Amino acid sequence: MRMLKFMLVVVLFLGMAGCNTVGGFGKDLSKVGDKIEKTADEVKNSNGK
Repeated sequence: MRMLKFMLVVVLFLGMAGCNTVGGFGKDLSKVGDKIEKTADEVKNSNGK
C-alpha cells in the first residue's frame, strides 16, 4: 500500500510537470489509466497458461 501511494504521487507530480492545463493533465492521467488497464488485462489473460 505504501508503494502504491508513492507511485501515485510520482505519477501526479510528473503529470503536473508535463502538461500546461487542467485539460492536459486529464488527458495524461487517462493515458496512464489506459496503460494500467491494458497491463492488468494482459496479466489476467496470461495466468491460465
